[in-house]
Amino acid sequence: MQLTYPAIFYEGKGGYAVEVPDLPGCTSGGATLAEAITMGTDAAAGWVLTELEDGKSAPAASPIKKIKPQAGGFVSMLVLDMDTYAEKYGNKAVRKNLTIPSWLNNYAETRHINFSKVLQDSLTTLYQQDNAASSRRKTPRTGRIAHNARKRAASAH
Repeated sequence: MQLTYPAIFYEGKGGYAVEVPDLPGCTSGGATLAEAITMGTDAAAGWVLTELEDGKSAPAASPIKKIKPQAGGFVSMLVLDMDTYAEKYGNKAVRKNLTIPSWLNNYAETRHINFSKVLQDSLTTLYQQDNAASSRRKTPRTGRIAHNARKRAASAH
């Protein structure tokens, strides 16, 4: 599914700010116009995907002619490829096969251990450790993957 939304761009000293009026609170930016378009598209796709995963529908886009930027701003369209974005960042469960020694399988089954939960919790912990190490080296882009990992970690406790 492809969606289009008008976005307002404002140029400033540090680059461009992006606002998507049809998606409340959806803002982003970039050092260059190309980066601002990419980041705005990512922010809008993440906003819409969250709505879809919560069982809501994507908001209707306003006609581009009805969007009026403040002085110095201009309007352009963002194109969201929701299928590709959801495949990469969505919460949809993905089936994975697992190979473990028989003795370990017997141990886990006698204790009614949920293999999927153990694997997901372990991978989430590894992701968070890697993300923490990465953030000490540089300031990472806050993305949907980090948001989902924090959300899953919070709901597990």
